[in-house]
Amino acid sequence: MGNCIFCHIAEGKVEAKKVFETESTLAFFDINPAAAYHTLVIPKQHYPDIFHCPEPVLKDVMSAIKQVAELYQEKLGLTNLQIINSSGRAAQQDIFHLHFHMVPREIGDGQDIKWTTYPEYRSQFDQFLKKLAD
Repeated sequence: MGNCIFCHIAEGKVEAKKVFETESTLAFFDINPAAAYHTLVIPKQHYPDIFHCPEPVLKDVMSAIKQVAELYQEKLGLTNLQIINSSGRAAQQDIFHLHFHMVPREIGDGQDIKWTTYPEYRSQFDQFLKKLAD
């Protein structure tokens, strides 16, 4: 895909430090790591986000994530891992090629993600479910 950096990485046109690769997926170190071993996992084929990715491809990506997690557990003793995907501009996606961040975590590492919660939505759960069922 034209100017997509992840497509260029998948095609071998841009260098990346590859951690794991299958026929359809690629895992490589994030160039702007939030932690040691911060890894990105992508489908090699271009899909802008999770909404456009076919389920079989997404299954391949999730399998790659699992295999990298097991590699890190076996080789590094890693037991804490945050897996993050942002799909869409409002969700803070900045590169529009489906990707998942795998960020090793430690207590007190200063990388806490804090969300504002809205307990008042609890009273609307039945309405939410109805809308999904309609």
